[in-house]
Amino acid sequence: MKRLILIRHAKSSWSSDAADDKTRPLNARGCDAALKIGNWLKGEGFIPDQVLSSNASRCAQTWEGIAQTLGAAPEVKFQDALYLAGPATMLASLHAASGDTVLMLGHMPGIGEFARDLRRDPPPDHEAFRKYPTGAVTVLDFKADNWNGVQMGTGKFIAYIAPRNLPRSDLPQ
Repeated sequence: MKRLILIRHAKSSWSSDAADDKTRPLNARGCDAALKIGNWLKGEGFIPDQVLSSNASRCAQTWEGIAQTLGAAPEVKFQDALYLAGPATMLASLHAASGDTVLMLGHMPGIGEFARDLRRDPPPDHEAFRKYPTGAVTVLDFKADNWNGVQMGTGKFIAYIAPRNLPRSDLPQ
């Protein structure tokens, strides 16, 4: 059994003086959302043993906020290939994963499309899932011995949550 946690990066700052899109940081709301996501993952027992992430600053900062709350130190790979990646590139990256529970951080529209394409059953709230807002999290399970066995349409939907549905969290719990 393999578990995949898909997360869109938290809210970024459009008013920063970042040199380019890749270096755009999180804003205050995004930093809070990363902590809320981490607390939710920990509370639900969704603890990754490997992280695959876009190398964009906003993805790295989202992971840093999540990691503060988990109390675990999984292997983290920041990959240029995942920056603004589509589902096919994300699946190829996942096929190279080695963990049993992999957390993947990415961008829209790719991460939302990937979450929709991987599942075999629809989530309870179709509209929110379709929009896949910043900080959205989907958890899917796969009946596979390794990630090469994972294909589109084979994931069992376990959970979906967006930061706006979680209580405010200034500090890790």
